[in-house]
Amino acid sequence: MNRRTALILTSMALLSLSIALPAGDASAQQKQKVSYKVPAENTKYTQQLTIPVGDVPGHKFRTREIHRTFPTNAPMNNGTRLKEVWSRNSTDWIDLNGPTNSYNTYVLENGDRFFTRTNTLGQNMAGKRANTSVGTITGGTGKLVGMQGTVRGSGTSDPKAGFNENQTEIEYWIEK
Repeated sequence: MNRRTALILTSMALLSLSIALPAGDASAQQKQKVSYKVPAENTKYTQQLTIPVGDVPGHKFRTREIHRTFPTNAPMNNGTRLKEVWSRNSTDWIDLNGPTNSYNTYVLENGDRFFTRTNTLGQNMAGKRANTSVGTITGGTGKLVGMQGTVRGSGTSDPKAGFNENQTEIEYWIEK
């Protein structure tokens, strides 16, 4: 075999591999999207502790737990309905302005779970907090083992009144 033929065959083999391998990964990691809205009536603050920081007026550090349910129109995740979401987070706000860090557990009807970590930034808008969040999926159980992806959301809250609603979009795939 001459040098030119060997170079052509090697190039064709490498080109074939570069096309075939990503296609196999893409089919094993097909991205899916789910989005949902949770109104205030389906969101409850189950625990919270607020500590005034004392450096400037209105600066408070808070830990809390929020429980969200889906009594109707539950979003589907990997073919199973989402039952509830538990959020445990800490806030560092001055008059509703500032960051929130959250750890979230999503529970599906079949008992499978997946977990996210999100960072939120919010601001005081006429006495209510408007926020935007982004995060990553950190793992899953059952059929969701190997789950990866991102979470994005926005919402409005009034912690004094116990009001909290949000809109969330999850883009994910499951590593095989």
